[in-house]
Amino acid sequence: MITLVLEASTYAGSAALLEDGGLIAERSVVMRGREHEALMPAVAELLAERDMRPTSVGRVVCGAGPGSFTSLRIAGAIAKGIALAAGCPLIPVSSLALLVASGDRLQAGRYLAAVDALRGEHYVAPFEVSAEGTITALGPESRVASSEVRAYAESVGATAIGPEQHDPQHVAPHARGAARLSALIHATAPADLSRWEPAYGRLAEAQVKWEATHGRPLEAV
Repeated sequence: MITLVLEASTYAGSAALLEDGGLIAERSVVMRGREHEALMPAVAELLAERDMRPTSVGRVVCGAGPGSFTSLRIAGAIAKGIALAAGCPLIPVSSLALLVASGDRLQAGRYLAAVDALRGEHYVAPFEVSAEGTITALGPESRVASSEVRAYAESVGATAIGPEQHDPQHVAPHARGAARLSALIHATAPADLSRWEPAYGRLAEAQVKWEATHGRPLEAV
């Protein structure tokens, strides 16, 4: 089965193709500071490289955040569109789990995946990698002060990893990490395409301003 994977929780977006769980192609793109959106063209290149059409995809896996609001919405929209076109399931997977799985070498141990949440905070979640390479979440995703990431990691006996943790093995979550998350992907129920959205981690700035101006929550349409 062909699986298309998308990840864009940070400003480093990526796409990958898996065949029966093994990585066969990948792309990395910049999600910020470009005149044109780059993730969809990267997906088109991947499929063309393998002489495939969107209907060749048997499953879509999408990094579900938390992370950059705009980047996650782009990846989520592409994932839903291809899943609808191909008539296949969309499986949301934590972008923090993808961060752990994206390292150059997957070593057994405990890790605290951390990505910048802006405003002096980080999104974090603890994971354990077994000797067999299975990645298991040890707790929920949360948001902590950036200055407390290392202390949090020490409190759970983990090594902090991520773009700002001076860790060359885990620069950013990458779509190719899904090849190491087979057990997690198989255990996750497909998303309802009519309702699913990524877990952004916090409200968009525009929504915060609208609610502050109007004195009430912005209702979903």
